[in-house]
Amino acid sequence: MKMFSMKKINNYLQTLKGKIILGISITSISIVLTSAVTRSDLFEIGKNIDIFTSVYKELNTYYVDEIDPNKMMRTGIDAMLETCDPYTNYISEAEIEGYKFQITGNYGGIGAVIRPVDGDVTVISTYDGFPADKAGLEAGDIIVEIDGKKASGRNSDEVSEILRGSPGTNVIIKYKKPFEEKIYELAIAREEIKIDNVPYFGMVNNNIGYIILTQFTENSGRNVANAYNELKEKNPGLKGIILDLRGNPGGLLNEAVNVSNVFIEKGKEICSTKGRVAEWDKSFTAINAAIDTQVPLVVLTNSRSASASEIVSGVVQDYDRGVIVGQKTYGKGLVQTTRDISYNTKLKLTTAKYYIPSGRCIQALDYSHRNEDGSVGKIPDSLKTAFKTSSGRTVYDGGGVDPDITVETENYKDITISLLAKNLIFGYSTKYKYDHATIADAKTFSLTDVEYETFIKWLAGKDYDYTTETEKLLNDLEAKAKEDAYYEALKTDIEDLRKGMGHDKEKDLYKFKDEILFELNKEIVSRYYNEDGIIEVGFKTDPDVLEAVKILSDPVAYNALLKPNK
Repeated sequence: MKMFSMKKINNYLQTLKGKIILGISITSISIVLTSAVTRSDLFEIGKNIDIFTSVYKELNTYYVDEIDPNKMMRTGIDAMLETCDPYTNYISEAEIEGYKFQITGNYGGIGAVIRPVDGDVTVISTYDGFPADKAGLEAGDIIVEIDGKKASGRNSDEVSEILRGSPGTNVIIKYKKPFEEKIYELAIAREEIKIDNVPYFGMVNNNIGYIILTQFTENSGRNVANAYNELKEKNPGLKGIILDLRGNPGGLLNEAVNVSNVFIEKGKEICSTKGRVAEWDKSFTAINAAIDTQVPLVVLTNSRSASASEIVSGVVQDYDRGVIVGQKTYGKGLVQTTRDISYNTKLKLTTAKYYIPSGRCIQALDYSHRNEDGSVGKIPDSLKTAFKTSSGRTVYDGGGVDPDITVETENYKDITISLLAKNLIFGYSTKYKYDHATIADAKTFSLTDVEYETFIKWLAGKDYDYTTETEKLLNDLEAKAKEDAYYEALKTDIEDLRKGMGHDKEKDLYKFKDEILFELNKEIVSRYYNEDGIIEVGFKTDPDVLEAVKILSDPVAYNALLKPNK
């Protein structure tokens, strides 16, 4: 092993420091030409780079333990970027594949969702037509071994890392079927897995179509257009369309433009971007003929609809092209640009804010003005500005896109959360599939009252205890009373309250049957019809979808929503 003297190492670090300072100076000179950095800025940049390298030199020379330069520098980079916004990230060479997956939706693997369930690495679902599905793996199957490595004890990320690989390579999986002890073995050839950004489109009823877009990856606009065209061709009586952007975190800006262009006529501005470097400011317009500018349109949004989802929903609202139904969107009006840096790494950084046609920016958090503790706050209502849609409706900036019809959401009760968290709904659905070869179609299937009673009997003896919010508050009161020496005076009252509110788990199974049954139906249907089934179950009970159907079925009410308030 080649050894270097401490003197040589320090000389190398000094040389490296000089190169870094020279590099930053050259970079700074180019910055001066484009964005007018002051001389004092150049001095501060050079000074702090000098301090940084000096600190590293001293640590490397004198710190008591050996230093891992990769780990230390990554920590330094991440800490530096934390002073910006959450969307400005360093992407190492090892993380490039994950980054490409975010952009394209593609990866090399077997096409299965796998996670630990009660200590066993379990198949949760498979993607139709991909290797795991074709090989016969099903939800509920327990993975015992992957390429000779024991699966038990591994988390989801570790299992995914082993299963992913170059298309065409084989992975050997040993697994068990539910309620069987026999070990099966499969050699599955990995493929390029393409996660469809439009995983489902279909008809909610005879007149209203539904398209779900889960992410703005490549070809999102084309896929939405193809879905709409197919719905229209097969259903000439189509009278309305629902575009579901709930939970869609965004993605490619150009695909937000393309999706908007499906319903917005050619030549209309979709959005513009403005940042620190004026030369990078752009305006994006619809460049193709729209697929349909007349069909009544509802866009579904919620608090997890972000970025590109907010461009599309905001554009539809600004041009009065359709009605937004659901909940207020996330409020991310920032644009990221990816820059190639040294050693096959990248920096994804926020370079601009985007503005939709009315002129508003929907960014909700102000990252440029942090509090003393480093936190950021939402833009207060008093600082929000009113804008007008094409027809003169009032809309506001600075807090996401407000729906035209807000659908209140109800949080699940503690018993439902417990049944889900402890995998009891998942486990019963596995048993149900084992006992029933077929079921009715997803749109009509539901457990009968008798079958629900069977589920309740199956739960007997299983752990699904939980603490209600009221019980948590009472526990807090008891702890505080003890802390303040008031407990003895309140002891009787606290005990009486606890007896009075003691929840009966079996009663809760009946009291909150509707939401428990909804989750059961979804999970059971998914075993027979995969993701399509889960979506179609929601057509009967999803409050956002039901509200969308209601407004699309009432042309008078629909048109009234798109006119200014008098």
